[in-house]
Amino acid sequence: MGIENKIFYNEGSAAKLGWTPEWFGCSKFNEKLVSAIEKFQKQCNVAADGCCGPSTYRRVLNERVANLEEHAPRGHKNNTESFIIYNSDYIPIEWPKVKLFFEGDGLRLRKGYKPMKHKRDPKFFVCHWDVCLSSEICHRVLSQRGISVHFAIDNDGTIYQFMDMNDVAWHAGGKTWNDRSVGVEISSAFYPKYQSWYEKRDFGSRPVITDAIVHGNTLETHLGFYDVQLEALKALMKAVHKCTGIPLQTPLDRSGGTNTKVSKKCAEGRFEGFISHYHLTKRKIDCAGLDIKKLLEEL
Repeated sequence: MGIENKIFYNEGSAAKLGWTPEWFGCSKFNEKLVSAIEKFQKQCNVAADGCCGPSTYRRVLNERVANLEEHAPRGHKNNTESFIIYNSDYIPIEWPKVKLFFEGDGLRLRKGYKPMKHKRDPKFFVCHWDVCLSSEICHRVLSQRGISVHFAIDNDGTIYQFMDMNDVAWHAGGKTWNDRSVGVEISSAFYPKYQSWYEKRDFGSRPVITDAIVHGNTLETHLGFYDVQLEALKALMKAVHKCTGIPLQTPLDRSGGTNTKVSKKCAEGRFEGFISHYHLTKRKIDCAGLDIKKLLEEL
């Protein structure tokens, strides 16, 4: 195969599998990249043809996952910028408090998800509340139950990323939903009796929600989200939108407001946008009272 054909092959492979020339220390699809791939293949004792096929892709992806910190952008290394991880790539996010799963003070989920061998193309983003006092407790519960979610937003607005956004988290309740989605658990213990717990730890009083409607019923009085959590959620939505193309839209009711019931398109896995868990099934009520339409308009 000639050089031109190898360059053409690598362009198609990158589009299909989700890698970039930067993974091999290059900036363009050219002869230099072919040589860099050959060098990497020789180091891995695989056929050195300069073409990044599935076998070479798995090798280079494993190397990136195992050494994420080594190829971190300068802004991450000197703490001047924040990032989330998608397909082993650093994605900028406009939020100062982000902790990644491989960092010393981060939280990693080690089971209860499906690792992907090619770049995933998620179509919707699901908001959950964790019914926990903190994201650390949420992480512990998920680990014990053998399930997962990509992100969590703590009481102070810190965004924790538990796993690469490219991997399939078991959070939405069904294979069709999980395979096509990204999920976040927003921390809130839900029950008003825990209000004093937050106050004693200087988080302040949580909003108390008395009029949230879901599936046609008024929900019991419960604790809402802090403003800083909602600001963090907006920043996360924006970053996810930019790197995945998930549209900035949510299911609407007949009056044009955020839908408070199951969306048929969501339940069938056909909707693309940002949703609450209750949009998928009547068995769920989270996040009742969260006005996703308003959040998206503020973006």
